[in-house]
Amino acid sequence: MIVTLTEAVAIREQARKDGRPVALANGAFDLLHVGHLRYLRGAKELVRPYGLLIAGVNSDSSVQESKGPKRPIVPEAERAELVAGLACVDLVVVFSEKTAEALIEALRPDFHAKGTDYTPETVPERELVARLGGQTVITGDPKDHSTTATAARLGDA
Repeated sequence: MIVTLTEAVAIREQARKDGRPVALANGAFDLLHVGHLRYLRGAKELVRPYGLLIAGVNSDSSVQESKGPKRPIVPEAERAELVAGLACVDLVVVFSEKTAEALIEALRPDFHAKGTDYTPETVPERELVARLGGQTVITGDPKDHSTTATAARLGDA
């Protein structure tokens, strides 16, 4: 389900009252691929069996800021819909900032999941997550898949 940040905060607070843990995973999710799925499944595993996985999807403007003017390939509304359609994802929030700091501040997740292109020490938001009482966790398979590599292969086709 795609929700606003305000709606996500309310749902997160209800989950907290119910004793359900919450994980947050975030990314551009441009040209959704198996690496994205494995990352999100890993994030969901952190809160199984009854916890909540919220996926933050970068807006078009924030993707352009970090990846360049030719990105994203898929518009934010479609990327959000694709991520929301995955069985492991409970909620999707589109956010406009380059980092997930504002999202983390608002949602205060128990776990902030990042993919294997990071280490726990290189996640930019790790100190914020720890200060808010959460844990930064690396999930997913080795970084063998990327939208950039897929787009390059398509350019060669």
